[in-house]
Amino acid sequence: MYFNNVHILVYATIAIAGFFIGKFVNWCNYRLPDYKKIFSKEIFSKEKKEYKPNLLLSLITMLIYIVLLYVFGIQKTFLGNLELIKYLILTPMLLSAFIIDYKLQIIPNRLNMTMFEIGIIFMFLAGIFNVNIAIDMFLGMIAGAGIFLLITLIGGLIAGKEAMGFGDVKLMGALGIYFGLPNIIVITLISFLIGAVLSIFLLVTKIKKTNEYIPFGPFIVIAAFITMIVPFNTILSILLFVLSLGMIRI
Repeated sequence: MYFNNVHILVYATIAIAGFFIGKFVNWCNYRLPDYKKIFSKEIFSKEKKEYKPNLLLSLITMLIYIVLLYVFGIQKTFLGNLELIKYLILTPMLLSAFIIDYKLQIIPNRLNMTMFEIGIIFMFLAGIFNVNIAIDMFLGMIAGAGIFLLITLIGGLIAGKEAMGFGDVKLMGALGIYFGLPNIIVITLISFLIGAVLSIFLLVTKIKKTNEYIPFGPFIVIAAFITMIVPFNTILSILLFVLSLGMIRI
């Protein structure tokens, strides 16, 4: 049995991999904020008093892996599969950034640097086959970090305090390598739209108070996953329709 020209056994394999990677992400979320080693003998130890398994995270990771496989399929060339591979590797790091930033209002430097370093490897591999793809990835990095750095600096001057964490700036710079210039701009727009809607909801429902900090990292992560899965032209049409208040349709 095939779905989108991919055998069901491949889906089963990727689902199992996603489940166990989700368990590893949960372990990383426990270790990264305290600057502890990820790969250590403690991962096999039963003496983990504060560590609690997270079945929901494993299931979410598994589901995202299945969706990515369905969307991108399996291509005949390495370059054709590069997008799927990089998103499969990026997914657990994005989930970790989401959870840690939501809980602790930080995105660990080690996590951002790992995204960046792996992204550079993908940029180099893409450049071997098509230099234009590598240039687009490089420009995405510059734009992603540049836009958010500008917002942070201007917001700091106007408000007299940090408008956005530098962890968000680093995250967007790293994501720019994976998504390229057009998509990182789309991620920026989507993240601010989601951020505005959810922030209003949190304030109206009094889940958050007006003087409480609302982390922006989760909005970036949600926008990144949307951009992975939904076709670029579809997202562009929706954004133009929303931002023009229905006056522009494609």
